[in-house]
Amino acid sequence: MRGVNLSAETATDRAGSGASEPQRFFFVHMLKTGGTAMFLRLRQQYGDEGVYPNDTDGDMMGVAPQFVTKTLADRWQVRGDDIRVIIGHLPLCTTELLGVPFTTLTMLREPVARTLSFLQFHQRIFPQDADVPLEALYEDPTRFSQLIHNHMTKMLSLTPAEMTEDMLTPVDFTPERLARAKSNLEQVDAVGTQDRLEDFCDAIDAAYGWNVALHVKHKGAGKPKVSRSFRRRIARDNADDIELYEHAVELVNSRGFIRR
Repeated sequence: MRGVNLSAETATDRAGSGASEPQRFFFVHMLKTGGTAMFLRLRQQYGDEGVYPNDTDGDMMGVAPQFVTKTLADRWQVRGDDIRVIIGHLPLCTTELLGVPFTTLTMLREPVARTLSFLQFHQRIFPQDADVPLEALYEDPTRFSQLIHNHMTKMLSLTPAEMTEDMLTPVDFTPERLARAKSNLEQVDAVGTQDRLEDFCDAIDAAYGWNVALHVKHKGAGKPKVSRSFRRRIARDNADDIELYEHAVELVNSRGFIRR
């Protein structure tokens, strides 16, 4: 997967007159944080034509338009006038590449639970790994570095200049990166946590005139039985995500779900 930087000329062309642009939304769908439930609800809100990605953008398991910024950029040229919501596994900085303003949203999840949910999901979609213990799946260095290790911190801290492989871009996790993720999170217009999904939906319904609360349920895999030592290891390995998540909880508790 390769990132994309739209030229300033292209961005300006797509933006057109700022005064005539409709309100558009960009939902940073971080892996296994409740974004699938939001995708289903937003598709009911805006219809297939108003949501990216839809079936015209490519097969989710093949082209995987939900992962690739270049695919988004190409499809934006085709149907950008119709798109009202982008919800994909695309870093927050993707909003800087399309030349129009976005109202930004995201949800975070407690990192140990997020990681275990991701590993269970991997078992479901790859039959050859269905009986592989979660600990063994976690050990895979490529899977760990690209999809698990401080995933939420990466999604909120990547910059367009450094994003070479979309959300798979390798990064060093430094105090500066964590600080940037926290700062960027504070600027996101609507921030929720997976454990308070319905409260979050109520808040964004009120803020944006939507009707997404209590419409579509997406059943997860349930809590896996794993050792306490494995849970502690995940927490240690993802210390930046732990701190970022705690920051999100404090943010919601202090200001509410919506940035005023």
